[in-house]
Amino acid sequence: MGTTTTRRSGLPLRIPPLPCPFPSEVNPHVERVNAETLDWLVDTGILEDAETVERYRQAKYGWLGARTYPYAEHHTLRLATDWCVWLFAFDDAFCESGRGAGEITRALPRLFTVLDDLEAGEEVDDVFARTLLEIKTRISTYGGDDQLDRWRTVTKDYLFAQVWEAANREADVVPQVDDYIFMRRRTGAMLTVFALIDVASGRSLTPEEWRHPDVKAITESANDVVVWDNDIISYAKESDSANSRNNLVSVLSRHRGYSRQQAMETIGAMRNRAIADMVALRPSLEALGSEAVLAYVRGLEFWISGSVDYSLTSSRYTAAWQPETPKPPAAE
Repeated sequence: MGTTTTRRSGLPLRIPPLPCPFPSEVNPHVERVNAETLDWLVDTGILEDAETVERYRQAKYGWLGARTYPYAEHHTLRLATDWCVWLFAFDDAFCESGRGAGEITRALPRLFTVLDDLEAGEEVDDVFARTLLEIKTRISTYGGDDQLDRWRTVTKDYLFAQVWEAANREADVVPQVDDYIFMRRRTGAMLTVFALIDVASGRSLTPEEWRHPDVKAITESANDVVVWDNDIISYAKESDSANSRNNLVSVLSRHRGYSRQQAMETIGAMRNRAIADMVALRPSLEALGSEAVLAYVRGLEFWISGSVDYSLTSSRYTAAWQPETPKPPAAE
């Protein structure tokens, strides 16, 4: 993106290079799913006012799903994309809005009831709980019990992590570096979208494959890459928001004394090492001889390339950045 400034604070910042050795593709169902997902957001009541609907329309979230699940059939691409926008909408409603830990905590019982107890067709009043039930029903339809259980488990982990993040906002706390890295693997919701890779590919991982040490290691590295890239790219959007302290740029600046630019460069180096770890793990995963494992690894790789490609072009993130204004030549 080159040298830029944030529109809100005018800080001169440059997004560091975010190289990616993995292929970049777009699902052929992209335009159809992009339109259908927006309609779903409106029809379900997740989005209500015209201004928010237009903001989501401009963000073109269907392109995120199409870039991160380019191999999916239409119905599983819809599932994955709808889940991604559910997460964005939940983040906007509960996190970006600055809601407190208490309010998020009080929302957990109805969401957990959906995840654990409710079946398709049961009446649910809350819009997020109702749409969560719909997503759960589709995962159950397109995947197996193991896939559903994995998704439910990591979704609960994500929801609990939002309470920790909200508590930081309330107390005006910038978390310690190690604490932040540990919790960012949960607050970023990446494990919930990774859990849909084998649903979308149609090649289900066995419980033993899901728990394999190398599968766990490559999953953690991919998780780190995506959330650290997001912290870099979204920093302009979050730099003066209620959630600004829950960003690795702010964490490194506060606890290691880095400038904002130094923090971004440091995160860029961290994500490059994590990508190198993914590349190094691939031969041992290929040696397992499992098509499901290879499909899962490719799915992780598409999440790396696809999330960067999407984020650097989506108005959700680019609207907060602007090209650096050239200084006029000095008078002679």
